[in-house]
Amino acid sequence: MAEETLFSGESKNIEYKVAVPDKSEKYMKTVVAFANGRGGKIVFGIEDKTLEVVGMDEDSIYKTMDDITNAISDSCEPVIRPDVAMQTIKDKTVIVIEIFPGAERPYYIKSQGVFDGIYVRVAGTTRHVEDYMLRELMLEGKNRYFDSEICQNMDISDSEIEELCKSLKETAMRNTWQDSEKAKIKDVTRNILISWGVLKEECGKVYPTNAYALLTGRMVGQPVIQCGVFKGTNRAHFVDRREFEGSVQEQMDAAYQYVLEKINMGMTIKGMYRQDVYELPTDSIRELIANAVAHRSYLEPGNIQVALYDDRLEITSPGMLLNNVTIEKMIEGYSRPRNPAIARAFAYMKIIEKWGTGIPRLFAACEEYGLPKPELIDFDGDFRVNMYRKRDTNTKTGDQTCQQVNDGVNDEVNKLLNYLKLHPDYTVTQFAEHFEVSRKTIAARLKKLKDKGYIERVGSSRKGYWKVN
Repeated sequence: MAEETLFSGESKNIEYKVAVPDKSEKYMKTVVAFANGRGGKIVFGIEDKTLEVVGMDEDSIYKTMDDITNAISDSCEPVIRPDVAMQTIKDKTVIVIEIFPGAERPYYIKSQGVFDGIYVRVAGTTRHVEDYMLRELMLEGKNRYFDSEICQNMDISDSEIEELCKSLKETAMRNTWQDSEKAKIKDVTRNILISWGVLKEECGKVYPTNAYALLTGRMVGQPVIQCGVFKGTNRAHFVDRREFEGSVQEQMDAAYQYVLEKINMGMTIKGMYRQDVYELPTDSIRELIANAVAHRSYLEPGNIQVALYDDRLEITSPGMLLNNVTIEKMIEGYSRPRNPAIARAFAYMKIIEKWGTGIPRLFAACEEYGLPKPELIDFDGDFRVNMYRKRDTNTKTGDQTCQQVNDGVNDEVNKLLNYLKLHPDYTVTQFAEHFEVSRKTIAARLKKLKDKGYIERVGSSRKGYWKVN
């Protein structure tokens, strides 16, 4: 375990203990929580608040390691097999216990029982599992999904199935622009819905699943999408708020249109042509809302929230990231849908693209627009994406427009111009680090913008700022 990781502070996957407690139950909760989550490490011999390396008694360290291994094996059900190792830090020896993500969830402390003894890791703390988390752990341990489970107390007729099949194809046709691609769209049949998990066949009878209920808006207590506009950068002052009901795809479309009505519209002049553009990439907005619908936890009480602030668009969906899914993996294109039946239906309807491509395209689109990098946050039971707006004083709403003159400036220089508006106090070195090019390259691009009169330097190279004309 690298020292920089060892001293990164307590988090979702690391916890410190100055010594091994007399009662193993004091750290067994964390062991179980790590196994129920993405794994983690417990380090004995480090003070948790100060990160001071205290070390373990080296005369008895091997016995202590054996005791820890036996305690974990004896106390937990199903059996958890930890990796126990020593590590020398600053001439002192600590014990590092690594717990791997378990495949037989849920794990629990035997002495506390199957329900009272289940713990999870949330925001760097160990908590007793909530009911909805327990249900999700039980499904995940059996490799099952909530949206593919039979929806209780719901009956469907052949005509209702046919109506859904027809509706899905109509949506797919509307979302396809080229005639050649429309010709490739196949009809949806009952068997296709079964293969997706929207319907389930048992003993010769077809039942609706939770995905069917959500796609038709017939789920008991159907969740909604909440949208709001706030003044400033926090939720202290509402400007407007809406709630959208109906099927999940109807809610998604309504929320998407709501955002388009609230963000700024401007124009770009390229050569001789004028092009109307929104301040944020609209395809990314639509896919982020669609991803929230497809990936949220429907076992968790709560709604998807779409909030627009002065500086950002914030989309929050209930439910932490699934095990083995990390933000780093998502940025690289990894995806594991929490609701694969809904995801398959959305992919057919051209609402989302291939799984895993949405987040990389989001980053690429924001860079193309000259926006700051989006922010992905996994916190306290929810997942959030922030897409940041341009803080450009020349951008107006309503009938006024913002004009960006691009002719005569190549794409890379124009990206620098857009980013410079957001960070007028950045130095050449900071711009070079952001764009991952040399200082010489940035200096040449800045000179090009200065020569064309787009920018000028106010003050010194260190304490001044860039003024956009």
